[in-house]
Amino acid sequence: MSGEPESPPPLVVVDGANVVGSVPDGWWRDRAGAASRLRDALAPVAAAGLAGMPGPVEVLLVVEGRARDIPQAPGGVRVERASGSGDDKIIELVRREHGARPIVVVTADRGLRDRAVALGAEVRAPSAVPRSAR
Repeated sequence: MSGEPESPPPLVVVDGANVVGSVPDGWWRDRAGAASRLRDALAPVAAAGLAGMPGPVEVLLVVEGRARDIPQAPGGVRVERASGSGDDKIIELVRREHGARPIVVVTADRGLRDRAVALGAEVRAPSAVPRSAR
């Protein structure tokens, strides 16, 4: 052992509303159900990581609005509930972790992308993560 503290794993922050909304599969009829399906689909990412970022990684799914009440579930994905804007919650999380470890924000929202990159996060498109459990 080197005696140095272990650094935390890379952080993957998923913009739940944006990723769910990136596939027109009827999600608007059941926002909470769509967010729950996304949460479950993201579970393998915690162990496997993303392309170019091997696991393990910490996965945070930021939910807002009607999807805010989905429960935590086993599988390694932590649900973060935004009391207001999901984008503001994501930026709060990125700001809190800035410099401590690599951070990837998964979103297609241009404004959020710009804000996250300005804080040093990498941004990937919704296609970087599985959106439904198979």
